[in-house]
Amino acid sequence: MPPEEDHRIDVHLDRLLTERGITLTELADRVGVTLANLSVLKNGRARAIRFSTLTALCRELNCQPGDLLTVH
Repeated sequence: MPPEEDHRIDVHLDRLLTERGITLTELADRVGVTLANLSVLKNGRARAIRFSTLTALCRELNCQPGDLLTVH
């Protein structure tokens, strides 16, 4: 396993929420994820994301994973 390092993934949840006029609370309810966990993701502090969560986020935000996450 490679040594742990800071990740280089940027999460664009704020932008997508603004563009779609959805609040973080509303998205959490729709996706079935706690508001606290979604906030961790939104603020770039998440260390992992389940594919099922990513799929649900993309479904509710009508986007692709690359719209939500990018590598810098």
